[in-house]
Amino acid sequence: MITFEELLERKRDGHAHDAAEIDRIVLGYARGEMPDDQMSAWLMAAFINGLNEDETVWLTDAMIRSGRTIDLSSIPGVKVDKHSTGGVADTTTLVLAPLVAACGVPVAKMSGRGLGHTGGTLDKLESIPGMRIELPPEEFLAQVRDVGVAVIAQSPDIVPADKKMYALRDVTATVPSIPLMVGSIISKKIAGGANAIVLDVKVGSGAFMKTEADARALVAELTRVSRALGCEVVCLMSDMDQPLGMAVGNSLEVVEAIETLRGEGPAALTELCMVFGAKMLILGRVAASESDARALLEQAIESGAALDSFTRWIAAQGGDPRIARDTTLLPQAACSREVCVDTPGYVAGFDAEGVGRAAMLTGAGRATKDDVIDLAAGLVLDVRIGDRVEPGSRIAVLYAASESLLDAGEERLREAVHFSETLVPAPPLFHEI
Repeated sequence: MITFEELLERKRDGHAHDAAEIDRIVLGYARGEMPDDQMSAWLMAAFINGLNEDETVWLTDAMIRSGRTIDLSSIPGVKVDKHSTGGVADTTTLVLAPLVAACGVPVAKMSGRGLGHTGGTLDKLESIPGMRIELPPEEFLAQVRDVGVAVIAQSPDIVPADKKMYALRDVTATVPSIPLMVGSIISKKIAGGANAIVLDVKVGSGAFMKTEADARALVAELTRVSRALGCEVVCLMSDMDQPLGMAVGNSLEVVEAIETLRGEGPAALTELCMVFGAKMLILGRVAASESDARALLEQAIESGAALDSFTRWIAAQGGDPRIARDTTLLPQAACSREVCVDTPGYVAGFDAEGVGRAAMLTGAGRATKDDVIDLAAGLVLDVRIGDRVEPGSRIAVLYAASESLLDAGEERLREAVHFSETLVPAPPLFHEI
C-alpha cells in the first residue's frame, strides 16, 4: 500500500492523484491513520499545486463517505440549504433559516466555526444561553420535521474528514483554495441531506475570493461538483468590499439577526436575505416567481411569523427563547468604547478583512484552532461607504473584556476605514446572480 509520505511527495511534485489515492488520504485521515502534520503538508501541497476536476469530485465524494449521510426523504418537501463562503458581518444564516422555514421550506443545515477574520455560525449560536449545536442525527431529523429548521455542527459521524480538515485549514493558511473550499462546502450539504443548495460566493476585500475572476472560478467549481454528485444548486456573487451588516461579533450578530427578523435590520443585510430567501422558496417549490417569493418573505416578517420561527428553533435546540424579546439576556461585554473621527469627509471604503481582524483582536475570533473566543466581544459599525462624517462623528462602538483589547481593536479598525473629501458611491450589493 502506498505510504502517506509517498502521497505527499506526489502532490508536492505536482502530480495528480487517482480516486484510490484520494480515498487513502481522506479516509485515512478521518480514521486517525494520517497525523495532523502530514495532512497539513498535503493541504499546503494541494493549495500550491491545485487539484484537477476529477480530484475535486473524488475529494468531495470521499469526504461524504468518511461518515454518515442523513436521509431527509421522510420529511415532506424539497430540503433547501444555503451557504456563504465567508465574510464580515455576514449574519444571513440566523435570518434566512427561520425566515424560509416560516414560509414552508424545511431547512436542515450543518454549519462551521469562524475561519480567520470571518465569523462562524456555530460561534454565534453558542452565544445564546443553553443553545446546543451538536444533535444526534435522529434528533436533527425530528427537529427539521417538527420545527422546520435545524442548524447544527458536524457530528463526529457526519463528514468527520471535513470537520478535522476544516480546523487545520484555518491555521495553515490554506483556506482560500478552490478545490478545498468546494470539497468542504458540498460534502456538508450533501451529507446533511439537502436536495438543493443556494450558495453565496463573496467577493472583495473581506472575502476569501478577492477578485471577481477568483469568485467566478469558485462558482464554476461549486456548480460543477454539485451537479456531478446529483445536487441542484444556484450560485450568487455578493459584495464583500464592506461588511454586510453593521455588527461583527457573536452575540452582537445575534442581536442584529433578531432586529432583521423584526423588519428593523440593516438595509444591505435585509436585501441580501430577501434575494437569497426568494431563491430558496423557488427551489423549495413554494413560490413560482421572484415577486411571489418576496411577497411571502415580507409577509412572514410583517406578521411576526419569521421571529416566531426563530424562537421555536432556538427553544428546540435548548436555547433561551426569551432572547427574541430581550436581547440583554445574551452575553454582555465588560468594556466598550466609541470610536470617533476628528476631521470631516466621507467614508470612502473599507478594508473589510481589517474590520474582521479588528473584531478578532477584541476577542471575537480565533488566531488558532484552540483559541477560546469571547462571545460578547466585537464591534458595531455606524457608517457605510458614502456616508458623511463630521468632527466627533462616531464610526463604531467596540466591545471587549479589557481596555487593552479595546486598544488593539481600535488601532486595527482605524486602519481599516478609509475617508475622502469627496463623495464615493457605494458598491453594488450583487456582482452577479
